[in-house]
Amino acid sequence: MNAFLDGFASLIDYFVTQWQQILSLTIEHIEMTAIAVGCSILIGVPLGILVSYVRKLGKPVIGIANVVQAIPSMALLGLAIPLLGIGTLPAVVMVIIYSLLPIVKNTYTGITNIDPLLVEAATGIGLTKWQVLYKIKLPMALPVIMAGVRISTVTAVGLMTMAAFIGAGGLGYLVFSGIRTVNNIQILAGAIPACILALVVDFLMGLIEKLVTPISLQKQFGTSKEKLKRRRTRSKAILGVAAALLVLMVGNTAYHNLANTSDRSIVIGSKDFTENIVLAHLYGQMIEAHTDIDVDVEDNLGGTQVCYEALQAGEIDMYLDYTGTVYVSLLNHPAKSDMEAVYQECKDELAANYDIVVLDKSPLNNTYTIAVQPETAEEYGLVTIADLQKCDDQLVIGTTLEFQNRPDDGLPGLVAKYGFQFKNTVGIDGSPRFIALEQGEIDIVDAFATDGLLKKYGLVTLDDTDGYFPPYNAIPMLRGDVLEEYPELADPINELSAALTDEEMQNMNYLVDEEGQEPAQVAADFLSSHGLL
Repeated sequence: MNAFLDGFASLIDYFVTQWQQILSLTIEHIEMTAIAVGCSILIGVPLGILVSYVRKLGKPVIGIANVVQAIPSMALLGLAIPLLGIGTLPAVVMVIIYSLLPIVKNTYTGITNIDPLLVEAATGIGLTKWQVLYKIKLPMALPVIMAGVRISTVTAVGLMTMAAFIGAGGLGYLVFSGIRTVNNIQILAGAIPACILALVVDFLMGLIEKLVTPISLQKQFGTSKEKLKRRRTRSKAILGVAAALLVLMVGNTAYHNLANTSDRSIVIGSKDFTENIVLAHLYGQMIEAHTDIDVDVEDNLGGTQVCYEALQAGEIDMYLDYTGTVYVSLLNHPAKSDMEAVYQECKDELAANYDIVVLDKSPLNNTYTIAVQPETAEEYGLVTIADLQKCDDQLVIGTTLEFQNRPDDGLPGLVAKYGFQFKNTVGIDGSPRFIALEQGEIDIVDAFATDGLLKKYGLVTLDDTDGYFPPYNAIPMLRGDVLEEYPELADPINELSAALTDEEMQNMNYLVDEEGQEPAQVAADFLSSHGLL
């Protein structure tokens, strides 16, 4: 009971201290959801009407909608990024696509299930097809159509949390940040407003349904005219206030976007883990402190391919990657341990083939490492990665999906090099693998050398004495045209790169992951303490 009360108190404290961020993300969530649902209705209802009249289109259209609905949302986002980039647009498009099926299907069902005799009678008194549609069919079908719209709207609120994966913001930012840092309070701070928002949206859509549905088709038929009039007036007032608030939100956002537009500005993106987010804020603040260039940080965009494609497409102007990742995953070279050679090849090939400039590498080397609990290391005498050979068949390894699919510097190559035959292999993305390790469900995890969660969970990292893992020095990557336009970027970026070390980075990651500090604040404190601001 005490633990519950302590957790509840911590949650309340988080809401009190972070209310501005929560409110801002809630407004973003509402705006994107409203746009997506509005577009879905504008597309879905006419499409449903069309297939109800052209019956041959019915099965193909609804069949395609069913197939699209079955595609995982993350896969759809991944497919949309090369075409639509990152940010709000692909997130809204994804939600529109997922919201169409209930609207199209219910519109089609509502219109086709109207009593044929009623339609025949309307035709018999001289009504045209258009008049039959808007005077007979649509009013009769409205309850069914609105049921589809309500389902789509509530579903859209939940789906829009995925927008955070591609830098569009919304309440999903808190949810996924909490998952990444094993912060249940932060997860709830995103999930609770999303649930409340879904309930509010469902309530408002219910009011709209009652207002647009003919009175004769409503359950309240027979209620006194005065009482019914009061109800409808109250509903209109509530919806009017909600509409005014929505217009105010959208207008305020548009005004601030226009007001904050600068002729001299760049966008720095980041991947979806703590260190890269902190790095994005570090470099952003460093640039603003030493130049007159405004920086917009788009953090938590996703993995390497998302950020790299966004850089090439001009969606972002810079992001931080690592030599090993660029060398193996982007340039498709077999891994090697020569730090200088890897860096120079990355720099030369990106400049020559893709017009991407790599500035000075940092001493920060966030290479892969293998970690175990102290008890496991003591029980089996584990000091190096090679020591796992004597007990691998007794241990379960849990790694990220990316690590499992990296042939040269991931699990496949590791198994091939040492001949490991683990008891079982489990794929677990992000911080949940550390929780699984703590609970004894797995025995080994992959991690990064500067991961703050290593410090949080007090894990033992096994020495890579054979040099299996390539170097992962942090490298700033910019498009050539950006550096050509703003050559003054190079000096502050290189100065900051030289100041970053493994120990400093792990400490900053720990402050975010364990102590719950904001990445932007951690970055500001580091720069200030090192005299870089």
